[in-house]
Amino acid sequence: MKTETVKGFNDYIGDEALKRSEIKKVLADAFLKYGFNPVETPIVEYEEFVKGNNEQDEAISDIFKLSDKGDRKLALRYEFTFQLKRIMNNMKLPFRRYEMGEVFRDEPVSRNRYRQFVQCDADVVGSSVKDEAEILKMTSEVLTKLGIDFVVYFNNRKLLNEILEQEVVGGKNKKDIIREIDKLDNLSEKEVRANLKKYNAEKILDVLKKPKNYFEKYDSFSEIKMLEDYCKVYGVKAEFQPFLARGLSYYNGSVWEIKTNKMRETITAGGSYEFNSVQCTGISFGLDRLSSLAKIKIEKDKYLIISLDEDKQAINLAKKLRGKNKIVSIFYGKPSKALEYANSYSYNKVIFVGEKEVKAKKFKVKDMKSGKESLLKI
Repeated sequence: MKTETVKGFNDYIGDEALKRSEIKKVLADAFLKYGFNPVETPIVEYEEFVKGNNEQDEAISDIFKLSDKGDRKLALRYEFTFQLKRIMNNMKLPFRRYEMGEVFRDEPVSRNRYRQFVQCDADVVGSSVKDEAEILKMTSEVLTKLGIDFVVYFNNRKLLNEILEQEVVGGKNKKDIIREIDKLDNLSEKEVRANLKKYNAEKILDVLKKPKNYFEKYDSFSEIKMLEDYCKVYGVKAEFQPFLARGLSYYNGSVWEIKTNKMRETITAGGSYEFNSVQCTGISFGLDRLSSLAKIKIEKDKYLIISLDEDKQAINLAKKLRGKNKIVSIFYGKPSKALEYANSYSYNKVIFVGEKEVKAKKFKVKDMKSGKESLLKI
């Protein structure tokens, strides 16, 4: 019997799991502070619903397919955004929701890319450019709190479409061309140019390398300027990047990616789209990438109470400490193993409960880092 994890799936234990939990708390606090409502949705959906109208998107082609005992065609969710098509119904607009949980993609595994990963999303249904700027502000606050250096890059799919129509080609190949442009993150310009040749669209790369003022002639550039203006109001620095596309075809307006020089991959990304004839916008954080980059100190006292044949008193002491919201465990084994156990599970405070301590109502507390001892009076 194989007991190791399937490739692309991971166990998270101890300090790593604790760090991930703390990052989720930072995200949840930010989402709630900005008025987003928590939502939970199923991991399993009908395959048809998962695919939607975007079957050519790479993420859609990588969905995990399955069936139940009724031979229904099902699939694991690959993201949260498509599920908004259902839960947004009958909601008073604007509807602001956030969700955190596992998503699945049957794709090649690489560094910082797994087949099961945790996404943390926030979306506004019934949005405007003001919401886009606010989401970028919230994102900046989260990354700053996590100690991550970052740069915000943004573009607009309307501008890309307009450039394609005026400078190169439009029609049925537009989505394919944008999909190739989006590969500039992973492929060299030479490789992308070669891919674009089959659409006779390779010169689009020369256009997208023009200076910023070149793009002012396009009507859609007004949305670029508007987002920049509101970002300034929020105090967010964002850089216009004309070749930024984002791979998913449902984007219809602003798109953004947040990057760092500590990682080749994007930290977090998002953009604007339309569902059920309603304009929406959102951001998606990948917990795995945040965890690999975050510089957060988890400074919480963890108490290990060591019972020296005084189990009832140890339990009473634990109840009192937990009543003060302290993290407490009780060790009933051999005292000689207690300190080793405390080190193994990162308990930084150890309390000995023996007959002498119970009579004196004073308990010796040992700091596992400094080795210093103090007295706790009850």
